[in-house]
Amino acid sequence: MSWRGSGHAVCTRSQKGGRKRFSATIHGCGKKQDTFGVCSTELSPVDSRIDYTVMPPSTRVMAKLVRPPPRFNHEEWTRSNLTKYANADVERQSAERLVEESKRLSDETQKRSERSQADVHKKLQQRLDDIRYWKKELDDKLDRLVTEIDSLIAYKTRVEKALQASEEPLHIAKQCLANRERRTSIDLVHDDVQKELLKEVETLEGVQALLQRTLDEATEQLRLNRKAKYLIEKDLKDKFHAQDIDEYCEHLRNNSAEIHYKDGAVKIETNSTSPEEWKDFSNANIENAERERMNSTNLRSAIDGILQQTTNDIRKQTDATNLAFAKRIAETKDTKGKLEDHLNKVLAQIIENEENVARLRKAIADKQPPLMLAETRLDTRKNRPNVELCRDPVQYRLIEEVTELECSIAQLKQRLADTLDSLKGLARNQLSLEDDIKVKTNTLFIDDVECMGMRKSLNIQYF
Repeated sequence: MSWRGSGHAVCTRSQKGGRKRFSATIHGCGKKQDTFGVCSTELSPVDSRIDYTVMPPSTRVMAKLVRPPPRFNHEEWTRSNLTKYANADVERQSAERLVEESKRLSDETQKRSERSQADVHKKLQQRLDDIRYWKKELDDKLDRLVTEIDSLIAYKTRVEKALQASEEPLHIAKQCLANRERRTSIDLVHDDVQKELLKEVETLEGVQALLQRTLDEATEQLRLNRKAKYLIEKDLKDKFHAQDIDEYCEHLRNNSAEIHYKDGAVKIETNSTSPEEWKDFSNANIENAERERMNSTNLRSAIDGILQQTTNDIRKQTDATNLAFAKRIAETKDTKGKLEDHLNKVLAQIIENEENVARLRKAIADKQPPLMLAETRLDTRKNRPNVELCRDPVQYRLIEEVTELECSIAQLKQRLADTLDSLKGLARNQLSLEDDIKVKTNTLFIDDVECMGMRKSLNIQYF
């Protein structure tokens, strides 16, 4: 059974073995193709169309399912190939440009990175040069300031020695006045010796006040010098540390083992300073050191003048007092008093106080082992691990024990100090009573033996 199309194709139907097959003969192709295949010869859509209107309905449905692919002409085929060539060229050229631009970008970034590293290296060297310059300036000021501090300490020592040396003349003058105040009867007169002694005490007290003020000024200036020295040393220490860090950074390279990524490193610290502030800080330290050094130098010059003037004043007044004593001794006669009973009591009290001193010292020594034991226990219990480091009753009792022992020792020491002070006072009173006994025996003995005997030991020196 067959149907012929209206144009160029004829469809046939055959049945073999109970199975139906359709075939179409396409004119111009010369081949017979099953409906499930496609003719090997390409036809245009117009030439290859089959008239399905003459086919039965079931045959038309099958023909729609096996519709052949669209056909193109040679111009379209050529255009398609040219389009693919053009697209390939465009993509290839774009890829080539991307490769070249990538190479150029890599070179540019490498050069920029090298320039940046070179600039950083140069700035690190400049920074190190600045640090070394300021370190040298600070070192110079520090050396001069240390020398000035040593000089001022020597001058301060001179003032201290002069102040200490003025104690003996003042003590002797006061002692002479005290001895002469114990004169009796007509010998208790306000004579030239008394006037000169009072003037000598006034002179010595004025000298001491002046020396004490000078010593206070020297101490304060020394404190300011040491403060300036501390600021310079601290600045130098910081600069040494900064120099070590920058030198370490300067020696780092791309292949150094110490380099690594660090989160949060790329930022400006809030407590950082500007280069101007950095320079101003060191400059301020240098100016402060120089200012204090000049003040110290001026103070040393003033100390020289003060020591010279005070020594001359003391010598002049001492000579005047000694001359008055010599005149008075020629005129003085003897007197006597009785103070042996008081003297014996003082001597007995001195012995009793000395025994008390021994007892107090033994009591203090006896408190040392318990104190060391309690502190050792406290220190050892600090090594308890973790939660075992508990503030238990033992800890509080040990602390209380240490406090009690320290309080006891402090009380004993205070009592010992009071007893020693009492001993000193008793010793002074012993001398005073002995002098009084001699005064009461003979005023001549007071002035000639006691007073002039003490005054002969005076040796006013320049410091």
